[in-house]
Amino acid sequence: MIELRPFDTLGAANHGWLDAHHHFSFADYHDPARTNWGRLRVWNDDTIAAKSGFPPHPHRDMEIITYVRTGAITHRDSMGNTGRTEAGDVQVMSAGTGVQHSEFNLEDEDTTLFQIWIMPDRRGEKPGWGARPFPKGDRTGRFVTLASGIAGDEDALPINADARVLAATVKAGETVTYETEAGRHSYLVPATGRIKVGDVEANARDGVAITGLDAISVTALEDAELVLVDAA
Repeated sequence: MIELRPFDTLGAANHGWLDAHHHFSFADYHDPARTNWGRLRVWNDDTIAAKSGFPPHPHRDMEIITYVRTGAITHRDSMGNTGRTEAGDVQVMSAGTGVQHSEFNLEDEDTTLFQIWIMPDRRGEKPGWGARPFPKGDRTGRFVTLASGIAGDEDALPINADARVLAATVKAGETVTYETEAGRHSYLVPATGRIKVGDVEANARDGVAITGLDAISVTALEDAELVLVDAA
């Protein structure tokens, strides 16, 4: 199954400083047909105005992955971590038994990002945070694993879930393929560009929900930047 979820059908909330679009039910947006996709619980497409952001707030028992598309985000948490994550890079917070954090755009321009929440395999794990750069040149024409809780993915940022978060950049006319398993749940969003998955075409920021396939082949109809979650 390949299901297109166009950007203009997503839940939305514009708070002035934050323009948020929700691929899944979140906050005041609820769609019983879009509560999760396997272990994938949240995929928010956020634009955060310059010099603004999320003040300290709590989380627990969730794996939270932030993929910065443009600009940068500055993180602080109750574990003593501080970090600035720039466009194309990734940060991961395992909320575990509980953590408070803030996320601010301290830049002079808007920051755009995907925030992805994945339900952990086990509750009550020790919380943690990490970030690292993932140069776009290293993922030209191929998927690179950014965060993972699957054995063998030691080069990725660790999460406590049977899932992977991957990214690729693809030139127009080229195809990238990701091998998965028919019983898993994959969710693909082109951050930029227009793509085709099977017979389904998707524009930038559309969601593509995929299950029942052993391999996902994505053809770029325009130069594209892809983010993919593969979850149990």
